[in-house]
Order: sequence, then C-alpha cells, then structure tokens
Amino acid sequence: MKKHLLAALLALPCLAQAQTPFTYTIKGKLGSLNAPAKLYLVRGMNIADSATLKNGAFELKGNADAPTTADLVFRRKGRLVSLYGPMGDRARIFLEPGTLVLTSPDSLAHATFRGGPAMADYLRLQASVKPVADKMKAFGDEAQKATEQQRKDPAFGQRMRTQYEAFNKQYASGYYAFIKANPTSWASLDALTDMRMLDLPQYATVAPLYEALSPTLKSSPQGREYGELVRGLKETAVGQPAPAFSQTTPEGKTVTLADYRGKYVLVDFWASWCGPCRAENPAVTKVYNEFKGRNFDILGVSLDEEAGRTKWLKAIEDDRLAWTQVSDLRGWQNEAAQRYHVRAIPQNFLVDPTGKIVAANLRGEELKTTLAQFIK
Repeated sequence: MKKHLLAALLALPCLAQAQTPFTYTIKGKLGSLNAPAKLYLVRGMNIADSATLKNGAFELKGNADAPTTADLVFRRKGRLVSLYGPMGDRARIFLEPGTLVLTSPDSLAHATFRGGPAMADYLRLQASVKPVADKMKAFGDEAQKATEQQRKDPAFGQRMRTQYEAFNKQYASGYYAFIKANPTSWASLDALTDMRMLDLPQYATVAPLYEALSPTLKSSPQGREYGELVRGLKETAVGQPAPAFSQTTPEGKTVTLADYRGKYVLVDFWASWCGPCRAENPAVTKVYNEFKGRNFDILGVSLDEEAGRTKWLKAIEDDRLAWTQVSDLRGWQNEAAQRYHVRAIPQNFLVDPTGKIVAANLRGEELKTTLAQFIK
C-alpha cells in the first residue's frame, strides 16, 4: 500500500506540470515591412493576439495551459477579413513555454523557426511528410489544368478521389510512424488528434499509439479528450457486436438493425450536405448492384436535420440510392451516429449475419474487395 501511495505522490509533479499555465512569446522579423502589414496569432477560431510590423519586427505574447498548435497569419494590408475559408500566407506553430523566434525575408511561406522542443519535433514531423505534401501539390496543380469537359467525366472525379485517398494514407503512415517513435512529444499528441481529419481512426491502429503516450500527454485536456475517443472506438471496433438502433424511413416506417440479422449489411452514415459522401455514392451504388441478392444489403443513415428533409429526399433521388434510407433528422446528434461514435462522414460499418462488426470505413475498390472476401 505504501509503495502504491509513494508512486502516486511521485507522479503528481509530472501531472501538475502538464496543466500549469505558462507564458509564451513569439517574436522576430518579416523583412523590413511596416504598417499596415500585420501579423495575427490565431488559436482555433479566435484571434489570440496581433502585432503591426515595425521595420519587420513584431512580438506576440499569451498564456496557455499546455503546449498546443496555433496559426500565424500574415496580412500585408493589415486587415484579417475572416477566420473562415482560405487564410493565404500562414504558418502552423507550437505554443510552449519560452520564446519562439521567427525569421523571414518577406513572408511566412519562407520563414524559419527557432523555439522549444515541441516546435522542433513538429518541424521534424513536417519534414518527414514533405515528400508526400510535394506530390499532393504537384497532383493538385496538374488537376487544375483539366478542361471543363474532363471535370464532368465521372472517371476523372473517381481518379481524383482515389489519388487523394492514397495521399491521405501516406500522410497517415508518416504521422503514425512519428507518433510511435516519439511517445513523449507534444507534437505526437497533436499529430494523433490531427489524423482524425485525414484518416478515420481505427481502434486497432490508434489505441496502441495512445496507450504508449507518456502520462503527461494523456493527462492533458487534449490527451483526455482523445482518450474518450479511443474508448468510444473500442465499442465499435472490428469484432465487437454492432450497436442496435432503430430509425424511420422517409415514409415513416421504423427500421431496426436487427431486421438485417442473417445477412451482411453495410451501415452507411452520410448526409445530403456532405460533398465527399455524395461523391462516394456512385461507388457504393456500383457495389450494391453487384452484391445485392447475395445475402447483402445497405442501410443508409443520414445526418441531415429536420430543416433539411427536402434536400435529404432530393439527394436520395438524385444519387439514385436504391437501398433503405433512415434518419431521425437530428444532424450530428443522430442517435445511431452517437452510438457508433461517428465524428466524420462518410463513414460505414460492415456487419455480418450474426450482428458483429467485421470491417469499417470501406471506400471504392476496398469496399468491393472486402465484400468479395466475405460473400462468395
């Protein structure tokens, strides 16, 4: 008992350090620019600080509870019109105790940074995935040259989606490798969180990475939040019973997941307002037409809201979705989405005839090849 108490007491300073507020400073030079040129520090969707350049010099200060990322946004004409949409010349940085020094001849695009360990780790991570970023940019530049006729070709759109999904997987692979090799770095926790935007997290992949993180990282607000995500993912991991739910069709008929017991069913979360979902629908339709009647079905669950009912029905018609569609029209608060811990769409779960989840987040050809493994 005494040994356990001593271990707990020894751990307290580490936990306290992770949640003790600190002051950060960002300073440096952007060429020899003067007013109205201005630099903004953006945290989330809020402007934390700003500074008008004087002979290129600036200084920004603030407080934080734990090391975290933020954005520097540079405006030559001074005004930052909106935090929504493209921000132009910007750079991601790490806020941590001490001073971050920025040096550039003209812009954030050409800036170099000298700061603490978290920023150094973040720069190492970005350098490791730069080859992928360069290939993605080159591909994007080439795609911009496509003619209007080429853009209207469904095959063109499918090629774009397939290639960008491949890039995302390469990004994810680089990020996961960095996280595994640097379990005590704040950059690793940030990278793990960021991956939710590029690679829908799978319990088998992210749980070991999260568990390997240092106690300091896991006890931070960001770490605790991600821990909740991991615990939710465990409930819908491959091999787990698919959570039961019931919702209604546009005609008002109640449909339950149990109605599909005895066959394979793809529970497909989407919404009429979700561009990637709509882009994926043709591929899902193709697979449905190939496997329907072979002990397989799809159950579409929409995250539309009551105000968007008309758009939901129109999307079903326009995309020619022949399988059953249901929704409680509560948007992100959709009860089925909550039970499956859906935080991004499109997202799907393949449930076998016994009601067990056997695969998840299947897209394009992967959906077809996975079904072929189960349905002979």
